[in-house]
Amino acid sequence: MPPAATTRQSPPLSADGTRLPWRRIMTLEFTKMSGAGNDFILLDNRDGRIVLTPEKVTRLCHRQFGIGADGLMLLVPPTSAVADWAWRFYNSDGSDAEMCGNGARCFARYIQRVTGWSLSSVRFETVAGVIHAEFVGERVTVGLTPPHGLRLGEAVTTREGELKVHSLNTGVPHAVVFVPDADKAMVQSLGSELRWHPHFAPRGTNVNFAQVLGPDHIRVRTYERGVEGETLACGTGVTASAIIASRVHGFRPPVRVQVQGGDELSVSFREEAGVFHDVRLSGPATFVFEGRIRI
Repeated sequence: MPPAATTRQSPPLSADGTRLPWRRIMTLEFTKMSGAGNDFILLDNRDGRIVLTPEKVTRLCHRQFGIGADGLMLLVPPTSAVADWAWRFYNSDGSDAEMCGNGARCFARYIQRVTGWSLSSVRFETVAGVIHAEFVGERVTVGLTPPHGLRLGEAVTTREGELKVHSLNTGVPHAVVFVPDADKAMVQSLGSELRWHPHFAPRGTNVNFAQVLGPDHIRVRTYERGVEGETLACGTGVTASAIIASRVHGFRPPVRVQVQGGDELSVSFREEAGVFHDVRLSGPATFVFEGRIRI
């Protein structure tokens, strides 16, 4: 699949009739994928011809004027011998992101399709570190980088009063609030407030509202930083919620997590001397459609 072709149109005229500079038009061949409802645009940029500004990323991810997605990934060559491939990941607002669990599963499946990758596992570089992915039937399991920065039961003052908030970085920062009923959680309003709260300055945080459904079983709704709204699933948020539930509610892995899109993800991990190891996220990675777009 060729990643892009650059064409030119006749240069436009300014108000005084002079020719304006050429405007570069790219025709991109893209793949749209979904990881448990968290959707992504994937582009093959192994030859480095695709150059995207934040504005172009935002347009491509726009649900009315573009393809529509929560994020965008570029497949690029690795920079070291420890990985097979690498990605460049953007949030839908055009900002860079360190890591995305659902995106990692989709990216691994995309590598299989566009490169002809035939092994049962693949490693790729992200800003958060090298991710190892395994293909298990129709599901993909990714090993995430070791989480850090666990903080439990911190009192955070909001417009709704004082909340008990837990936090953990699972490649990107996450706050977790346990609620009695996820359907009634104020994901948009309270999620936005916590996302920008001074407690999580300067870069802010993703915010997860978790409901205990039963032993080792939770439901999670997530307000995502960079999307600035609720997504149907968030892999790193699911992972943070599951690990925090092990501390707060005594959960034992694997933890089953129901997401807003209706799918169920699985999170496994080991804890030794207060440190979490072998964190693995398992779930679907689905091809939605392919196409071309001029931008």
